[in-house]
Amino acid sequence: MSAAPELDVAAVIDSMTWGGAETLLADMAVTLGAVGVRLSVIYLTDVHGTAAVAALRERGVEPLLVEMTRLHDPRGILRLRAELARRRPHLVHTHLGYADLLGGVAARSLGVPSVSTLHLGVWPRRGKEGVKERAFAVARRRCARRVVAVSDAARAAYLATGWDDPARVVTIHNGIAREPRPGEGAAIRAALGLDPDDIVVGMVAVLRRGKGHDHAARAIAQLRAAHPRLRLLVVGDGPDRAAVEAIMAPLGDAAVLTGFRPDVMAVLDAVDVLVHPTEADAFPTALLEAMAASVPVVASAAGGIPEIVDDGATGVLIPAPPESRALATALGALLADPQRRAGLGAAARRRFESEFAADGWGARLRGLYDAALAG
Repeated sequence: MSAAPELDVAAVIDSMTWGGAETLLADMAVTLGAVGVRLSVIYLTDVHGTAAVAALRERGVEPLLVEMTRLHDPRGILRLRAELARRRPHLVHTHLGYADLLGGVAARSLGVPSVSTLHLGVWPRRGKEGVKERAFAVARRRCARRVVAVSDAARAAYLATGWDDPARVVTIHNGIAREPRPGEGAAIRAALGLDPDDIVVGMVAVLRRGKGHDHAARAIAQLRAAHPRLRLLVVGDGPDRAAVEAIMAPLGDAAVLTGFRPDVMAVLDAVDVLVHPTEADAFPTALLEAMAASVPVVASAAGGIPEIVDDGATGVLIPAPPESRALATALGALLADPQRRAGLGAAARRRFESEFAADGWGARLRGLYDAALAG
């Protein structure tokens, strides 16, 4: 059997900031390289910084800013079209709403096939956000040959809007190309002021309303009496940083906020349990990272999370929407049982290897591209 032909794929994304979609592009570059796909990256704004650029550069991909000053920016669209014309990729893969609209239109005008990945699990239908999302959906329907949801739950939520044809919308679970960093946790703890005998609960998420930082803070406060060495390590940055800092302030030195960290796998080696009490999430990368690092998780059964965590086997799920008391109860049971923590972490690692490792993800993406190119 002959090898599949090499493909050039241009990823177009809204920004290269600290979000999950942005940080996944570096993993995609590695994953796709193994299946004969060369990935290039174009982003449309740097207003919120470029925290995710460094990881791409480490993998030999230099992302290009083709700046859009506003949604209806004719000169910006022409610049994007000219850049895609210069590169002449076999396919354009858009991520996030503005890229779906602008990148999809630019690709179609050049006769270049495109696909779009949906990274959200909740779709506003009213107000200004609803108007924008409907415009993005029209662009996907008119321009993209395939629309990819990262979980079955996200696919169902998107189709419930009536914005697209179910035959065009497929589910492809993300994976990651990140390796555990055993042995590095001790240095991380020392650098962050955490003692070797502290029990460290981690939370890796964008600092944004709805991610559950308030539930995590209250749960830790409830458990400190029984576990005085308990510490909460909050990893990430985002638009609500000041609000999260205020939420964590009553915990004093029991809470450590690190900001954005490019070395999440090393940080996870310093963590005993990861919590993810989010109100909504399509397919959180943090849970895949924890599984890869053999760290047990307590998460809300929101969105696509039950497609990642097998409750009671590879982690613990609490009902959604989350409540602080339920989180404290589930977390407290794990903190009191180190043997169960170890068992859940080992089982999570095995599930990661079978379901979410880079090679399987790469094969799924290559199959998507080949199907889109076949029309």
